[in-house]
Amino acid sequence: MIVVGYTPDKYGRAALEHGIAEAKAHGTEVTVVNASKGDALADPHFADSAAVDQLQSTLESSGVPFTVEQDTTTDPVEALLNAMEKPDADVLVIGIRHRTPVGKLLMGSTAQRILLTCPKPVLAVKPED
Repeated sequence: MIVVGYTPDKYGRAALEHGIAEAKAHGTEVTVVNASKGDALADPHFADSAAVDQLQSTLESSGVPFTVEQDTTTDPVEALLNAMEKPDADVLVIGIRHRTPVGKLLMGSTAQRILLTCPKPVLAVKPED
């Protein structure tokens, strides 16, 4: 199984595209995880119903078996790591963005935490600009 960390932006779309390609190449399914801390009225990283509909449409048209998991949690990284604890989880695909050193220092780096903590392979992808 390929686990995709999804956000409704170009980074999430890049992760989804590569996750679908990985699933096709390995003849397996995709589990898309979209999580939010739920500590704000509007979280741009949490997919609304229209974004989930579009996500499911993209997955259905890919022909790859899939599941979509949406979760409100204290730590979205933990939601991804929990998905990777499943025995059939092979690779985690995440989208990454360029951050300045000061930005990483002040805000932390979700991707860095995932890369250093995930016990299984992580594929970090950038969107084509």
